[in-house]
Amino acid sequence: MSRIGNKPISIPKGVELKVSGSQVIVNGPKGTITVDLHEKIHVEEIDAQAHVTRDDDDRITKCQHGLRRSLLANALAGVSQGFVKELELVGVGYKVNLKGSILEINVGYSHPVHFNLPAGVAGKVEGNKIALSGCDKQVIGEAAAQIRRIRPPEPYKGKGIKYVNEQIRRKAGKSGAK
Repeated sequence: MSRIGNKPISIPKGVELKVSGSQVIVNGPKGTITVDLHEKIHVEEIDAQAHVTRDDDDRITKCQHGLRRSLLANALAGVSQGFVKELELVGVGYKVNLKGSILEINVGYSHPVHFNLPAGVAGKVEGNKIALSGCDKQVIGEAAAQIRRIRPPEPYKGKGIKYVNEQIRRKAGKSGAK
């Protein structure tokens, strides 16, 4: 029994939910997202709530029940409110500029690194902070992870690109000569 899968999802005002075959199309003020369904998972809209049901109690079907309900809940939240992921550059001389949809990142390499923002992701730069926003949680998270991979934070001085709320586990450096 999937506890997550059995919870109904409230549909926000201004958001349309359309079930067509094995896909659910969610349309709202921030954009449109298509969620694929498993063949044994079904979505019904009852009284401004989406109910996700499954055909049988097979192991795979039970796993897919909770997953597809979470993906649908993320899609509904994304098209109504949107998602934001913030990154921060830590280090002397580290800086970032936004030119159209291209981030120009200077993080200690001999050349600036250019990162193209994916479609549906808007970037905003303030000082050494990057804010990625959009309606698809998965695309924003992957874009943020790719930017972080350019120069991950190191444990000795904490320099690199990190998420704003991320805690870096610090290590002690070399001890001096005795």
